[in-house]
Amino acid sequence: MKTLFTALTIVLALTSTGQASCYGSSSFYNCYDYDSGNSYNIQKFGNSTNLNGYNFNTGSTWSQNSQTFGDTTIMNGFSSDGGYWSQTITPYGSYGYDSDGNFFNSNSLWD
Repeated sequence: MKTLFTALTIVLALTSTGQASCYGSSSFYNCYDYDSGNSYNIQKFGNSTNLNGYNFNTGSTWSQNSQTFGDTTIMNGFSSDGGYWSQTITPYGSYGYDSDGNFFNSNSLWD
């Protein structure tokens, strides 16, 4: 299963590397991680966050959309190989489909 990242996780990881830079406002910004060759365009609108990624070494792209409703977050996007993925995170666990179409969950309620 491919690892899914939220925009917040990516930004936190970038800011901890020392080689990353972010520019813009709190609702629209770009981040560059020079060590990995990745750049991220992040837009926040209310309860939604959109992320588009690009690797300037390989030319690959990926995207993610996250929406939070109360204590539930729904995320989906396209991986760098073009596969669609989705994940729902609740207080009881998370579940979804990876970019290969495989179901996953972190709680036995959905086994």
